[in-house]
Amino acid sequence: MSLRMLWKCGFAVLFCCLLSGLIAAEPAPVPGQKPLTEMPSVITVPPAAQPSDHFDPETATNAYLAEIPAEARARSDAYFEGGYWLILWDFLYGVVVALLLLNLRWSAKMRDVAERVTRFKPVHTMVYWAEYLVLTTILLFPLEVYEGYFREHKYGLATQTFGPWLNDEFKGLLVNLVLGAIITALLFGVVRRLPRTWHIWGAVATMLFYVFVVLIAPVYLVPIFNKVTKLNDPKVTQPILSLARANGIAAKDVYQVDASRQSTRMSANVSGFGHTMRITMNDNLLRRGSPEEIQAIMGHEMGHYVLNHVYKLMMFFLILVVVFFSLLRWALDWSLARWGEKWKIRGITDLAVVPVVILLASIFVLVLTPVLNTYIRVQEYEADMYGLNASQTGRPRRTFTWANTAR
Repeated sequence: MSLRMLWKCGFAVLFCCLLSGLIAAEPAPVPGQKPLTEMPSVITVPPAAQPSDHFDPETATNAYLAEIPAEARARSDAYFEGGYWLILWDFLYGVVVALLLLNLRWSAKMRDVAERVTRFKPVHTMVYWAEYLVLTTILLFPLEVYEGYFREHKYGLATQTFGPWLNDEFKGLLVNLVLGAIITALLFGVVRRLPRTWHIWGAVATMLFYVFVVLIAPVYLVPIFNKVTKLNDPKVTQPILSLARANGIAAKDVYQVDASRQSTRMSANVSGFGHTMRITMNDNLLRRGSPEEIQAIMGHEMGHYVLNHVYKLMMFFLILVVVFFSLLRWALDWSLARWGEKWKIRGITDLAVVPVVILLASIFVLVLTPVLNTYIRVQEYEADMYGLNASQTGRPRRTFTWANTAR
C-alpha cells in the first residue's frame, strides 16, 4: 500500500468550478432497461453441476467455468494480474513522492506556513494536513486517474464520464481532509503529551478512530457518494430477511445503493453495529443476479457477520497497529538521527515528519502484503462455506459447523 493507496482521493480542487455542469450530470436511464427490483430468470445449471449421488465440486466448478468465453476469462486474468503489479508501482510511486517532500524540504515549508497561521497547535496540525493532502493529491493524480478511471473503463467496470468521476474524487478529498485532520491532530497531541509512551497510546487512539469510522460509515459516509434507499419489493426483501432471521441477524429492512452510476460490479454487504447495522445490495446485483445468485451472495455476506469477521478483523488490525507503532518509534528515531537535519525536521513532534511516517507505513504494509492477503482469503473461504450452507434450497438447512467445510 503506497501513499496513493493510503490516502486515495482525487485531484479536483482546480477543476470543480470549470466542470460544474458535467459534475452534476447523472447517467441517463437506458431505454427498455429492467426495473432495478425486477428479478431475472433462474440461472441455468450445467449437467455436470446438477445434484447427484456422484456430485463432485471440482467438476461442477469446471463446468460453470467452461461456459465463460475464453476471451472473457483472459480479460479477467489480465485485469487481476495487472492489479498485482500495480501494488508494486503504487508503492514505488509513493516512495518517490515522500522523498520529494522530504529532500526538497516541502514538508518543512508547509509546517512553517501552518505555524504562521496561529499559535494553537491543533490548528497547526489541521492546516499542515490540508496542505499535505492537496499537494500529494496533485502529485499522485496521474496514477490515480489511470487506475481509477482509464483502466476501469478499459475493462468495462466503470460507467461514469470524467466529470462525475472527478466529483466523487473531490468528495473523497473532502472526507479525507476532515477525517485525516481529526486523527492527525489526535496523534500529534498524544506524541506531545506522552513522549515516552506515545507509541502505545497512539496505537490505542488509532484503533478507536478506526472503530468510530466503521460505525458511522454505513449511515454517514456511504450516502456522500451514493443514494441509499430502502427496498419495498417483497419478492426481493422477504427471502433475504428470512435468511437473515434464520441466521440470527436482527435486520428489519434491506437497502439498495445505486452503484451502477459508478460501476458495473455486483456487491452486497451486512455492515455496521447496533442501530447502524444494515443489509445493503447494489442495484447491479438486483438487476443482473438470479434469485439463486442473490441468495448465495447474501449468504456469504451474512457469513461474515455471523462468524464475527468484523470483530476478528478489528483484533487483527489492533495487533498490526501495535506492532507498527512499536517499530515506528525505533524507525523514526533512527531516520531523524540520520536525515532529520537535512530534511529540517526538529523531532517526532514536528509536523514535517508526516511524510516519513507515511513512507514507513507504506513499507510496513508492503512487507506484510502476503500476511494480509492470507488472512483475508481465510475469512472469504469461511464466508463461502457458511454461505453455501445457509443459502441452499430444496433441502433442510444444516447448522454450520467446521465439519461441513471439509465437504
